[in-house]
Amino acid sequence: MLATEILDRVGVDARVHAVDVDTGREVGMRADEQVVIASVFKILLVLEFARQVVAGQVDPTERVLVRHEDRLGGWGTAGCADDVELSLRDLAYFTMSVSDNTAADLLLRRVGPDVVPLLATELGLVRTRVVGGPRQVLESMFADVGATDAAGFARIFGTLSEERIRTLRVFDPEHTTSSTAREITRLLTLIWRDEAGPPAACAMVRDLMARQMFWTRLPSGFPPEVRVAAKTGTLPGLHIEAGVAEYPDGGRYAIAVFARTQRLDARRIDVDLAMGEAARAAVEALRAM
Repeated sequence: MLATEILDRVGVDARVHAVDVDTGREVGMRADEQVVIASVFKILLVLEFARQVVAGQVDPTERVLVRHEDRLGGWGTAGCADDVELSLRDLAYFTMSVSDNTAADLLLRRVGPDVVPLLATELGLVRTRVVGGPRQVLESMFADVGATDAAGFARIFGTLSEERIRTLRVFDPEHTTSSTAREITRLLTLIWRDEAGPPAACAMVRDLMARQMFWTRLPSGFPPEVRVAAKTGTLPGLHIEAGVAEYPDGGRYAIAVFARTQRLDARRIDVDLAMGEAARAAVEALRAM
């Protein structure tokens, strides 16, 4: 079954791109349309951190205190009840493994928020725009609904219609961090080919992506012998993942799948599993070329 048919089956509006890392052969669907990338931007963030570490600009063992006022809510340190102290490289680990928004926010502060968009430009990702980190995204959502804090946002958000929610800037590629499926696979290809920075920096990103804890999207579509390193992105109604599948015979395939559901329901395991199935179908199409 084609990737498009698989995603149509679960009723999502999708963009897909897959490319053979070594040959450049590609398949895709609406791969050049601008889309919200949400936490997939963390790949760029951790790549910049890794490059600075290798260049000697940042000490990965530098200690960071995550305080109450730093917490943004969610997984990892973002959901801790008490202050937590850890290293910069552990911030990078939590950023990638559980998409920890607080860890990403603190890491972005350390590497420099203005540097990540410059990295995208350096890598030739001309359609990729980074307007800030998790804190900036959260602040834009607060402002758009007229809330001043998380409690107020939660109270107001629960009263909004789906139509009103979709008008928030966080859902508009022109007003939030965004890219295209093709550019995201281009970023992954550069990392896997050691062309996104020093080889040691690229290897660090590959290792961290392979440690992601979530498996229901791209990894779910592949057999155990295929190693999948990936990064999720999630917002209400948006299921996003990008990663690389590495086959035992040496084949390497970068994949990006962006799925938009008709309803703002984030818990759609059928969509997640269809994303994995579609990714596998796209890769198998490349392998048959």
